[in-house]
Parts: sequence; structure tokens; C-alpha cells
Amino acid sequence: MTTVSYLQSSLNLGEKSILNTLELLESGATVPFIARYRKERTLGLDEVQIASIRDGEKKYSDILARQKTILKTVGEQGNLTPDFQDKVLASFDLIELEDLYLPFKQKRETRGEKARKKGLEPLAKMIMSQGSGKPEEMANRFVKGLVKDEEEAISGALDIISEWMNENPSLRQKIRQIFRRQAILTTKLVKGKEEEAQKYKDYFAYEAHFNKIVSHRFLAIARAEKEGFIKFKIQPDKEDVLNVFYRFFIKSDNDSSRLIEAACKDSYKRLILPSIETEFINELKEKSDSAAINIFSSNLRQLLLAPPLGAKRILAIDPGFRTGCKVVCLDESGNLLTNATIYPHPPQKEQDKAKAKLAQLVQAYKVEVIAIGDGTAGRETEYLVKKIRFDRDLEVYSVREDGASIYSASSIARKEFPDYDVTVRGSVSIGRRLMDPLAELVKIDPKSVGVGQYQHDVNQTHLKTALDDVVLSCVNNVGVDLNTASSYLLSYVSGLGPTIAENIVAYRSEIGSFKSREELKKVKRLGDKAFEQAAGFLRIRNAKNPLDNSSIHPENYLKVERIAKKMNLKIEDLVGNDSVLDKLSNTDFPDMDSYTFEDIIKELKKPGRDPRKKAKILEFDNSIRSISDLKEGMKITGIVTNVTAFGAFINIGIKENGLIHKSNLADVFVEDPAQFITLHEHVNVEVLEVDEARKRIGLKKL
Repeated sequence: MTTVSYLQSSLNLGEKSILNTLELLESGATVPFIARYRKERTLGLDEVQIASIRDGEKKYSDILARQKTILKTVGEQGNLTPDFQDKVLASFDLIELEDLYLPFKQKRETRGEKARKKGLEPLAKMIMSQGSGKPEEMANRFVKGLVKDEEEAISGALDIISEWMNENPSLRQKIRQIFRRQAILTTKLVKGKEEEAQKYKDYFAYEAHFNKIVSHRFLAIARAEKEGFIKFKIQPDKEDVLNVFYRFFIKSDNDSSRLIEAACKDSYKRLILPSIETEFINELKEKSDSAAINIFSSNLRQLLLAPPLGAKRILAIDPGFRTGCKVVCLDESGNLLTNATIYPHPPQKEQDKAKAKLAQLVQAYKVEVIAIGDGTAGRETEYLVKKIRFDRDLEVYSVREDGASIYSASSIARKEFPDYDVTVRGSVSIGRRLMDPLAELVKIDPKSVGVGQYQHDVNQTHLKTALDDVVLSCVNNVGVDLNTASSYLLSYVSGLGPTIAENIVAYRSEIGSFKSREELKKVKRLGDKAFEQAAGFLRIRNAKNPLDNSSIHPENYLKVERIAKKMNLKIEDLVGNDSVLDKLSNTDFPDMDSYTFEDIIKELKKPGRDPRKKAKILEFDNSIRSISDLKEGMKITGIVTNVTAFGAFINIGIKENGLIHKSNLADVFVEDPAQFITLHEHVNVEVLEVDEARKRIGLKKL
């Protein structure tokens, strides 16, 4: 089986699309670049499909490597036969490969191996044949040397038989089928742990069919087991499995057959059950990891693509009680102008002084917008700010601050603000998040932004790959201002990376702003390949060539010139001219592929347009200041802070987030909450339940 045929069978994509995508990836092209600028070669594959080809090719390579290792190892043992080699080379299933390899696998000295060393394998074969002879009489011939009596001889022979059964690929496959149809996951509380394990109360005695266990429940169970609170197992009906053993191995009805029955029970309990149960636990873990990673990826994408406010003068506040509120003023580019600390809340309660200071800063630095972190003391600070009479009308935004403290203590923050402490850096991050969430959030480890589900329990390598893909996709989807972007944001542009990003910033510092995309080629170490990959995702405002502020790739500039020439217009007169662009047809340019033509026309209509929505203010109910103010039946507004497999968490303006369980998201059955609600969505909700003791709030989406 070739790479392409393997990917075709697993991904259901066309041969040409797969082959060309593999060639592009091999040449060093990135997923965003291929998806945006090589549609004619992939026949329009999107980023998800391209990434699946990339990941599938790696899986195929892993299988080939495993086949090679197995054949090499068995060959070195002197056991390689043409039949075994054919079976290995024909298998592209890792579990099946391990079944084939199992009889040859180097093991620690097993009970069966010890019995072989005592010379009992011939006795095992005699018993396995289930002839009419008495097992004790057969065993008597082997009572010598290390074998003391007939009982020890028979016991050793049965250990060998149990291992033969365990190494039978057909039997193992049949038992897997029973597991898949019947296996039940059951949990049990560890004795004496009830008090400590209260948060896992739902799993003290839980039971569910293997195929119906949802990802978040299994991850919770796995975490509870890891913490020593519960034990769980995944097993089918024992008798049904043993009946399969009996059909495989019991051929007669005599004393030897009854010994084979005992060997069946031993082989299942001691060898096959632990092995296949582990397989199914791993499968469930992998499936649960994948679901959790998909949810995290979806949430992260929505978080990174949150509406930006844009270039405004901002006063940002990182609220606090005892340590005060850290205040900074930023200019339109996010540069720090000044910082201060105010103490309006207990224990100091210097409200008048705090109001005066804020009013003074707003006036002195021509502030247009106020951003307030939504953490501790956030609501109280917002209430205070809204009572101040400023010398102008100001918009006040509550800004999500998850991860701000992570950024403020990072090497990136220290490099940006070496002369300021973590409190100032955190406030700057809050203000910049309002201006441009994407540009600021790429500086923070995605696991710290507060939108995951069991993110520390899933496979960390797979999680990192998925989240890196999301960040890369979002940055290139939005595009990056070449003359203002930080080196960290530039490093996520297709084809660049940290070193070239630093070189771009150094070039800006030395020469000044870029005047054209072509000028990129003067940047140290930015060669033709990097230019090809990056240029289309970089924007230059007010460039002489308007195409430099669009997503049209420089390789297509001549095509745009041809279009303009045909319409007797200059390029700048073609940009945004819908009445002219709507008249154009791909048939007018038969040598131009339809994908490129359609993308050019679409971009010419709205060049450089930010795909993100505009930022909106959400007004919380001022009468609700704490959980004790909530009553069942209340109808209030909130904003979605996290979407999980079981529902969505909502910020309703108090310390505790409420939960809309997926059963309360719509009037129809909801399997995937992400299809009914999105991160940052402003929602109207009804309070269904308030549990002050457990700090839980149940909500329903209206």
C-alpha cells in the first residue's frame, strides 16, 4: 500500500489532491499557505483537510517503521518466514501488527517460559491434542530433573498452553469484537476516600457502555483514578468471552479437554483480559483526548479571533483589593505612556482619591476607552469607574484577563518592559487585549488562556500540535501589519519563525518602515522560499501599490494588472470597484485557474479587510453584585467564557460563572454545544438554580 492509497482509504480525499498536497508539504510549504495560495493544486482543500494529510502521512510512516522493526527483530531471531513477512507487510493496523509480533516479542521470563525450560512443551502439545490418554499418565513421563511430580508437570504444560492462546491473533480479534459490543466501564470509590473525593461524587459508583462514554466523563474518571480516589475497569461479560475460548480450543469431551477449559480461564484472566482492557482504555483515552483537544482548539480559535477595538488611547486597569488597582495609559499603538496605583477598595477605601486620579489621567493622556480586567475586584472597579464624571464620553469594557499574570512574568514581557514590574505588565496586557486580542494572546501559552477542558490531562504533544496549528491559522487568516507587528506575532506568519521575525524588527529599527512587500527581500536570512510563504499574509498600510495591503500574493500581481488593463483602469481604481468587478468572469481569462481568479476578485472588492467582528460592550445587571443576589427565575445577560462538551460557562458579572448545561441550550437535543453557542457570545439567560454552598449557578439560554 502506498502513502497515497493509505491516505485515500483513511481520509476519503482524491488522489490528485493528496499527491499534490504531499509534494507541497515536502517542499516546505505551510498549511495556511497551501490552503490560501495553492487551491488549484489541492483542488480547494481547506486547512483541516491539509493538516489531516500531513498527520496521516506521519502515521503511515510510523506504521512502515514498525513493520521494518518487527521484520528485522524476527529475522535476527532466525524465525522470519515468507508467510510471516507477507502478513506483516500487508498489515497497516498497529494493533494487528503487535498481535502478529506477540509470539516473537522478547519478554521477561514468564511462567510458560519457565515450563519450557523444564522440558514441558511436548506435554503441552499432547494435552492440547485432547486425545483419549490420561493426562496424569502422560505427565508421569516428564517427572524428572526440575519437575517433582505429575501435578507440577501438568501445571507447567497449562502455563504454556495459556500463552499459546494469548498469542493467537484470531482469538484476540474475536475478543476485541466482544469488548466493542459489550464492554462496560464501572467505577468504585477507594475505601476511606469519600471525604476527599467529593468533587468526583458522580463517579463513586458509575456505569456506562464503552461506546457511550463521553469524553469529559472519561477524563474526569481518569483524573480521579490518578489522584487515588476511585478505581475503574472496562470489561465485557466474562462467560461470553470464555465461550469464544471454548469454541476455539475445546475439541473433545475428556480429561484433557477439561484441562484446556482451565487453561482458557487462566489465559483470559491472567493474560488476555489485562492486555485488551488496556488497549480499550488507551483507545478511550485517545478518543477523549481528541474530543477535548478539538473543543480547546475551537475555543482558542474563537478567543484569538475575538473582536478587536482597534487603535484607541486606552486606560487599562488590573483590579485588586488589598494591593490596589494597577492603572496604565496606552497610546494608539499600545505603547505605555504612564502607570499608577489606586486603592479604591477595602481595606484602604480611598475612593475619592482614586476617582480624581482616574479623571486626571483620562484628561492628561486623551483617553478614549477604559479597559478593566474581569478578575478579582473587576466588577467593583467597573461600578466605581462608571460613577466618575469625566471630561468626555468614554466606553468602558470588561476584558478577560486569563493568562495576563502568565504573560507579565514571562521572558517576552521582561523583554518588552524591562524597567517595570509584573503588575504594570499585566495591566498593559489587559489594555492591549482590547485593542487586538490576537496580537496580545499569541504571547501567552494557549493552555493558560482559560478555555480548555481537562487540558492538563490530555496528550500534551498532540495538544501542542493542535493549538500551534490554530494560532498559525488565526494569525495568517487575519494578516499581520508588517510595520507595527511585534516579533512574536511575526514569528507565527507562514514561513518566518522567530529568527527572521527578529530580523524584520531589526530592519524596521534601522531603516524605518517597509514601503513595499518587495523590500522584505532585503531582510537578513529572508530568502525566496520564506518570501513566497510569508508575503501574502503581511500587510503594508498606505503602500504605493494598494495590493501590498491585501491578501493577494505578489506572485499574482501581474494577473491583477492584466485584469485592470482589460478594464482600462489603474489598479487603484479597480480596488473596491464592485460595479466593475461584478462584470468580470473567469472566461475572460481562460489561462487563469478559477480558484485564483475568484480569490483575486473577492479580495479586490474588500482589500485587507479584517475578518473579525467589531468589539461590543456588554452591560451587566447592576443590581447583581454577588451570588446571593441571584434568584431562580431571574432573566439576565452574560457573556460566554468557555464552551465544553457538556455545556457553556457564562460570566454574568459576578465572581462565579454560571453553567448552561447542554440540555438547556436549545429546545432540541444538543449533542455538540459548540453548534449552538460560541465563545464571547452575548446571551440572555434565565437562572434555573443557585447553590451558594457549592458556588454553582445553573442557567438556561433564552
